[in-house]
Amino acid sequence: MSVSATTRPMRPGEVDGKDYHFVDLEQFRTMVSAGEFLEWAHVFGNRYGTPRKHVEDMLASGRDVLFDIDWQGAQQLYQQMGGDVVRVFILPPSITELEHRLRSRGTDSEEVIQGRMDRAVSEIGHWDGYDYVLVNEDVEACFRQVHTILQAERLRRSRQTGLIGFVRKLSRGE
Repeated sequence: MSVSATTRPMRPGEVDGKDYHFVDLEQFRTMVSAGEFLEWAHVFGNRYGTPRKHVEDMLASGRDVLFDIDWQGAQQLYQQMGGDVVRVFILPPSITELEHRLRSRGTDSEEVIQGRMDRAVSEIGHWDGYDYVLVNEDVEACFRQVHTILQAERLRRSRQTGLIGFVRKLSRGE
């Protein structure tokens, strides 16, 4: 998973560098100016962004990177990284269930929950800009579906390095 930077305060139980990189507004603005983010947005009164270096290091080592970002972030990421980005939109089974899940976390105020619900309705309207759309009825089943998508994407002809040389050898009878 990529670890986003955020200007929001740390919640109880969160760990800096694991859940988020917690930074102040000035540091965040400096990072934006320096081009240190692959994507960033102002969401729910705070700023969130994906630090570029960590993602590029993971990709260079051959690892896949998963992002938990909104549709604006997905658009920015796709513009930055192009065809290497596989966009998966995960829908809740219902609006009622989404609200139940937000409330059961017990981490947000009523105002924040209402803001998240309003934003969710807007976000859902962007489902058709994604390569895959899943409904998260069960988190384990949804995780398996995401894993299946990643496996299939790795098998795309365009992602298989060395395939052209291999096929040329085969066609020469080697």
